[in-house]
Amino acid sequence: MTAFGVLMFATDYAIPPHTLAAEAEARGFESIFLPEHTHIPASRATPWPGGAELPREYSHTLDPFVALTAAAAVTKTIKLATGICLVTERDPILMAKQVASLDLLSRGRVILGIGAGWNVEEMANHGVAFATRWKVTRERVLAMRRIWSDDAAEFHGEFVDFDPIWSYPKPMRVGGPPILLGASSRWSWQRIAEYCDGWMPIHQDARRAQASGGIDYADGVRRTRDAWQRAGRSDSPDFSIFGVPPNQRRIEELIGFGFNRLVFGLPPADADTVVPLLDRLAEVASGFNR
Repeated sequence: MTAFGVLMFATDYAIPPHTLAAEAEARGFESIFLPEHTHIPASRATPWPGGAELPREYSHTLDPFVALTAAAAVTKTIKLATGICLVTERDPILMAKQVASLDLLSRGRVILGIGAGWNVEEMANHGVAFATRWKVTRERVLAMRRIWSDDAAEFHGEFVDFDPIWSYPKPMRVGGPPILLGASSRWSWQRIAEYCDGWMPIHQDARRAQASGGIDYADGVRRTRDAWQRAGRSDSPDFSIFGVPPNQRRIEELIGFGFNRLVFGLPPADADTVVPLLDRLAEVASGFNR
């Protein structure tokens, strides 16, 4: 059975995240994903990978863990996900506490979509050099897993280093909630197998991807599974993809590639705009799980 979710930039001018979550749950959606940027440097020196002009929502995002906590309070079943959380911009001890608290309060409904980020100046403001972003991400995730698993957790790395600490609560699942990596480089598959639980690329139109030499989703699924097997993992990887269009043929194709969760994108708009879109997307999703 394919899971369907929705993703929206939660902003100070859009439908509130708790309202969105309640409306999505009422329509049968499995998950709600919220992206984040702590800020956008006014210099705008780093070009946006998505085009020439950076959309307004990037500098207006709510903190995803605060927003998802509000969503948890008014829902019972919908999974609460980051898509994506920028690990390079978060202290791992504090983030471990935030994730575990949300997971406990929601009774194990957290999915942690993560990435390293693209904005050089943004992560530099958090003390992280662009060249080290993936090393930092790796160590912070591994350190959080130790905090989520051990009574007296400690970690000693190049970028994260702490002696034994006590940190509670622990997440509902041993070792923490599922972590999905939002990246698609040739190094992604090994990273997923080492310290994540699945792959979560952004959707590209098939024609655009072919023209730009973009993401080969079927190949990415295969490479992830190969890396998984080499790592000796006994569980199964999760394959989610976000920004999926409500196109039946494309959805069938993505399911055929091996994706078990498809996440539709929503505009950061008011309830009068977003709720009717939820109705239409729910109708599309229901056709695949009857």
